[in-house]
Amino acid sequence: MAAEPNNSPARTEILRRIRAANGAPAEGTSASRQWNAIERDYRRSATLSHEQILDLLEDRLRDYDAQVVRAAEHEIAPAISRMLQGRGLSRILLPPGIDPAWLPQGFDFVVDPGTSAADLDPFQGVLTASTCAIALTGSIILQNVPGQGRRAASLIPDYHLCIVRVEDVVETVPEAFARLRNTETVPTTFFAGPSATADIEMTRIKGVHGPRFLDIILVG
Repeated sequence: MAAEPNNSPARTEILRRIRAANGAPAEGTSASRQWNAIERDYRRSATLSHEQILDLLEDRLRDYDAQVVRAAEHEIAPAISRMLQGRGLSRILLPPGIDPAWLPQGFDFVVDPGTSAADLDPFQGVLTASTCAIALTGSIILQNVPGQGRRAASLIPDYHLCIVRVEDVVETVPEAFARLRNTETVPTTFFAGPSATADIEMTRIKGVHGPRFLDIILVG
């Protein structure tokens, strides 16, 4: 099973001290009032239609070298099958709580045993759901909840197939953080496209911090 989110008082205190060390003011102080008085006139809500938002997300993800397809609810399993067959993959890791109706026949799906990172290395890829997606940045958000799983499971396999529901796609970053407010203490991962970096001699290298290959199925 995936590790339970750590919401202990000790963890909360550690995070409070980190925020304080980074200059976050304590509530009720003069610094806090000054912090709250800072103008935040950046855009916090959508200006596009929902279809335009979905198109923007697709455009961003494809620009980042991800593959994107759309599917209705009853088409999820066939879409997954086509994606995996197209990649030539068969042994796929699953987070606990994934919807069994999504899983097509003919593949070796294995629920994450929650063991060491080394035990995840033999898997060819991982299939997860998602919490939210941000069209403006082309970002997908995962949390340690059923159907999405622990961070290691989505970062170690070389391929990630992610299910994103259209109702969970927002246009702006503030809209996404508003959705995360009730689960802000849950371990959370943001990613935009396959993992890549050009830090080394300005040469783009894929797969340094996570999967080299990413497919997205937009459902709805």
